[in-house]
Amino acid sequence: MMRYTLKRIGCAVAAASVLLLGGCAMGGAKGEKTVAGNAALDAGEYQQAQQLFSEAVQNGEEAVLAYRGLGLAYMGLAEYAQAEEAFADALDYTDDRMKENRLDLGLYLATAQYRQEKYEDTIETCNEILKAAPDKNADAYFLRGAGYLHHGDQDDAAADFDAAVALAPEDYELYLNIYECYNEENISGLGGEYLQSALNIQGEDTEHYYNRGRIYYYLEDYEAAQSQLIGPVEEKYEPAMELIGQVYLKLEDYEHALAVYQQIQKEYGATAQSYNGLALCAMASGDYTGALSYISDGLALDGASGKQELYFNEIVAYERLQDFETAKAKAQEYVQRYPGDEAGQKEWMFLSTR
Repeated sequence: MMRYTLKRIGCAVAAASVLLLGGCAMGGAKGEKTVAGNAALDAGEYQQAQQLFSEAVQNGEEAVLAYRGLGLAYMGLAEYAQAEEAFADALDYTDDRMKENRLDLGLYLATAQYRQEKYEDTIETCNEILKAAPDKNADAYFLRGAGYLHHGDQDDAAADFDAAVALAPEDYELYLNIYECYNEENISGLGGEYLQSALNIQGEDTEHYYNRGRIYYYLEDYEAAQSQLIGPVEEKYEPAMELIGQVYLKLEDYEHALAVYQQIQKEYGATAQSYNGLALCAMASGDYTGALSYISDGLALDGASGKQELYFNEIVAYERLQDFETAKAKAQEYVQRYPGDEAGQKEWMFLSTR
């Protein structure tokens, strides 16, 4: 199984964006370690961010920001138990005057609990969030619904998903997240109904057609996805170009996929995602040595953003070359780097038996 850059979103609120919490000067002044930690998060350098925020905590910098950033760093490292602890610590430094901050931290706490399959805790945390803000928190309804679904309660899950959609009827990401939750439970037919509903969203701008392309991609209607992406690609909208590369790969049109990723590198510069696309094209044609060259170039780039897929596909390429010892070593490194990745764990277990 090769891993594509465009990953299904999964049942969690994204922890990538780092929004500074204003007006919460508690536990000391915000300092240089916190600022540097936020910069590391933005760059996808989660290990460095973890170290910086740990130092911020030790130095007595503003506690809410330091612990929040530490939690986000642990989320990026897929170390969800530590993330849960950090978000709980951040909450301990808030009070009732910091309602928005508490809601923000509560969502991250629920996400960390969900990632550990602590569904009852996820539901309880979301109950507290919704008690404080029942009419404006689609994310909390979604997360609670996800908790209900994986806890075996489809009726309450559907009610919460519908409540989330009612609050955010034009949020494409929400529909995709709901779909993936059902897909994880092998009832993608119900999730597909939400994707079909998302196609009713009206719009005429570039991002709208890009999102319609995403919906069709997950519906596995790749021809329709390609059709929706033509306009955004002609406008050189970078996310659409990356997605149409994935579409061409699914259509086994490797010539066009290769041209897209080469164009992305020419227009926007080399990225881990574009090198991953080039590696996938090479692997599709059986050129695993060439794929490893692309992967090496991608991993040599500064920053960590987008590199997880490269590390995973490096394992696959060595497997295809029947170099199982190297594949096994790379798999061991991968699970150490991303301990929460189930596919990586399965790959490591498989290679350990060879």
